[in-house]
Amino acid sequence: MNRSGLLERLKSGREFDLLVIGGGATGCGVAVDAATRGLDVALVDRADFAQGTSSRSTKLVHGGVRYLEKAVLQCDREQFGLVREGLRERGFLLANAPHLAHAVRLLTPVPTWKDAGYMFAGLTLYDLLAGRLGLGHSKFVGKRAAERMFPTLRMGDYKAAVTYWDGQFNDARMAVALARTANAHGATCCNHVEVTRLIKEGGRLRGAELRDMLTGETWTLRARGIINATGPMADTVRRMDDPGADEILKVSSGIHIVLEAGFTPPDLSLMIPKTEDGRVLFMIPWQNHVVFGTTDEHANPEHDPVPDVADIDYLLRYASKYLSRPVTRGDVRAVWSGLRPLVFAPGKGSTQELARTHVIDVSPAGLLTIAGGKWTSYRMMAQDTVDRADVAFGLNLTRPCVTRHLKVVGARGFIPGGHTEIAREYGVPVELAKALHGTYGDETGQVLAIARDENLGDRVHPDHPHIMAEVAFIVRNELAMKLVDVLVRRLPMGLLDVEHTLQAAPGVARVMAAELGWDAARTDAELQYLETYLSGWRAPRD
Repeated sequence: MNRSGLLERLKSGREFDLLVIGGGATGCGVAVDAATRGLDVALVDRADFAQGTSSRSTKLVHGGVRYLEKAVLQCDREQFGLVREGLRERGFLLANAPHLAHAVRLLTPVPTWKDAGYMFAGLTLYDLLAGRLGLGHSKFVGKRAAERMFPTLRMGDYKAAVTYWDGQFNDARMAVALARTANAHGATCCNHVEVTRLIKEGGRLRGAELRDMLTGETWTLRARGIINATGPMADTVRRMDDPGADEILKVSSGIHIVLEAGFTPPDLSLMIPKTEDGRVLFMIPWQNHVVFGTTDEHANPEHDPVPDVADIDYLLRYASKYLSRPVTRGDVRAVWSGLRPLVFAPGKGSTQELARTHVIDVSPAGLLTIAGGKWTSYRMMAQDTVDRADVAFGLNLTRPCVTRHLKVVGARGFIPGGHTEIAREYGVPVELAKALHGTYGDETGQVLAIARDENLGDRVHPDHPHIMAEVAFIVRNELAMKLVDVLVRRLPMGLLDVEHTLQAAPGVARVMAAELGWDAARTDAELQYLETYLSGWRAPRD
């Protein structure tokens, strides 16, 4: 169903079982869980699906190696449970979205033989905890072998290294796939719709006033229960219900710079477990580029944060420290920041000390807030949320949760390696078929049919594996309504290379204009908005 049809449902006047506020990982996961249990669920987001934190992760589906260390050293049962849950959920995510997620190998240099033994023992425990859902075995690697495996790594005084396996995924497309999966099961998930006011009757929440961010139209939606799944903005929504509500979150930022391919091997990532100030660094090949970033910088909640110059220079210093190849601002193709909602715990000194577990809070008026957590555990968070909503709102659920083995849109007919047959069938280069197959899964044929039948086979940009047919498919099927929806999230070009994205924008805008009926003024406005949006994602030049 397209956005117009979804809006008709939202305006129908019927009472929904649930209204979910927030279209990121958690909100979309809740919508899938609720819809597959037979609930009539509406989901709205003031911006696009995954426009905030859920599209600005480090692109890892991980159990949390760093939490395991704390669990063992501090005998912290909560952290240990978080790792075990993360490893289990990692396995489910990779199985349910095999076109969007895959295993990735990481290498960690160690400074002493004692550290090598300690790290290897910890990673072996990590593998054991994963059990049958494990992705591969951790290995000890000598210094010379590590240098051969990772030629650009400056081993220096490091004695050896260890390797281990985690998952990697396309986070923004995963969120869109979840929204579409929920809609396929009867939900009404719609982007660019804002909650402007919560409505109470007799002291209990009974609905919300909504506004279409594209037209300004407002209306009222009634719901038996309201779920606040707005991530780092959760406290803002809680204060819409109760202006005096105490804060339950501390927010930290994840800072990332993106480099061209070549700074790492194409099939090996780097993990530095602890910097001088206690952060963790990841340097990861992704989408034929390299994402280098860290987390745990205190931040304030805001909708579209951008890193400052100090953040960028911090990462460049560490890149130059660990790589033999010099890294300068001129090498940076894009910079971006995502906010992590961490559950507040009095007495914790920094965001690094807070567990990434989730909490569920129900206010006296009935606002259910799901806060904290991480992308990897979105499914478990959603299950817990719907279970709690069943009790809080008297939903009388009769169906159990089925999402452990529920494949998302694009995954049901996906065959690993099937891109070679697709390339032959449609007469396209194997590399293009592989890129499309890893983006659209079993819908790849639909994209290539558009390219063949509508003369939309031209590249979006010569340096990126995207074609104009994708733009048409995305607009028709993936609820992309703005140029930035397409070029930053459905196609992650904005996350990879700002200049290339702006170069590609006019051609993409022409296709969108034809699909959506934009006039020249609207097209120009979309181009201007994209440029403004990405202005903070450029690295300053030396």
